[in-house]
Amino acid sequence: MCSQSTRKLGLYGEDLACKYLQAKGYVILERNFRCRRFGEIDIVASKAGVLSFIEVKTRRSSRYGKPAEAVTLAKQRKIYRVAQYYLQMRGLASRIPVLSFDVVEIIIEGSAGMRLFHYPHCF
Repeated sequence: MCSQSTRKLGLYGEDLACKYLQAKGYVILERNFRCRRFGEIDIVASKAGVLSFIEVKTRRSSRYGKPAEAVTLAKQRKIYRVAQYYLQMRGLASRIPVLSFDVVEIIIEGSAGMRLFHYPHCF
């Protein structure tokens, strides 16, 4: 279970990621799409005919490694399963669009500012 401040940081990071993605021409289709069995996808977005499933990782520092490194193989498998569920629920399973699995990494360093990195098609 995550603490209230960790959850707030995560939501803040997702808000920043959405603003960044929209500025890059993405259309946000869903936020926090949940599948009871497999978990959640932070952002589902589309751009130029590509459907992107985006995991957002926000940290206050990179002291313990890059936030994107927390998207382990096990987490990637969960995201794939939730993406399959999303396609079924939206009636897209029979005509699967081009898919992308992305990570947006955000490091908020107090007064030093914020760094955002987008890793499209990274798994």
